[in-house]
Amino acid sequence: MSPDVEQAKRALRAELRERRQLLSDQQREAAASGITEQLDALVTAHDAQSISCFLSTTTEPDTRAFIAGAVRRGIRVLLPITRADGLLDWAVADDSDEVAEGLFGLPEPTGEVLGPIAVNDVDIMIIPAAAVDAEGTRLGWGRGYFDKTIGSMEKCPPVYAVTYDSEILDSLPRELHDQPVTGVVTPTRTLHLSPARP
Repeated sequence: MSPDVEQAKRALRAELRERRQLLSDQQREAAASGITEQLDALVTAHDAQSISCFLSTTTEPDTRAFIAGAVRRGIRVLLPITRADGLLDWAVADDSDEVAEGLFGLPEPTGEVLGPIAVNDVDIMIIPAAAVDAEGTRLGWGRGYFDKTIGSMEKCPPVYAVTYDSEILDSLPRELHDQPVTGVVTPTRTLHLSPARP
């Protein structure tokens, strides 16, 4: 890992984190509503019956209304659970609001834990991001969970990162282990950035 690239990523993450902290409650509510609308349309366009998503933190675009709606419509939604070994377990979302605090203080589901390969059967993956660029390079929060998961999948479905509109950047620092995304979903639009993987 190049120290320069890592330093550039760290500085960018800090700046993006700070920008998110400055959003007003009104901006967050508008973003949550837009994200729900965009993700609903994405799932419908893919005729997805099974997806993976994530429980948003307070500073991320809110995915919770979307998840609840998808569960009500009978879509199987897998939510990630972080493990100490750098892999993700998964749990099927249900209609309860129960959330546990996982590693790193992140919100995680409380349902029955499924192993890392449970995600292999989803039609679409919806993952968090700090930023995404026009080439589909995703900047995560530095722990590598989603890069590892995507990189280890035999047949990866389309992967969409969720960000705010201002977090689609012209270019991002990229390393070999960084997995590209198929598209990005913001509160106002869905962009398809790179061809779906075979």
